[in-house]
Amino acid sequence: MCLVLLCSEEEKVLGTQQAPGSCPHCGGAVMATDVESARRLCFLPLSRSVKRKYSCTHCSRRLVAYP
Repeated sequence: MCLVLLCSEEEKVLGTQQAPGSCPHCGGAVMATDVESARRLCFLPLSRSVKRKYSCTHCSRRLVAYP
């Protein structure tokens, strides 16, 4: 039996920039945010990942980009 307890997950904003396109809900500008997340098991770092998240500057909705 494997029991994993995740003690913390930290997110840190690396930078923001304006993305091309407009929000499909309200037509506002789209902002791209680079976020680094680090998962830790008590004191041991498990993994780090950098993701790009998109959101609307007008209605603050989180947007999903499909390839």
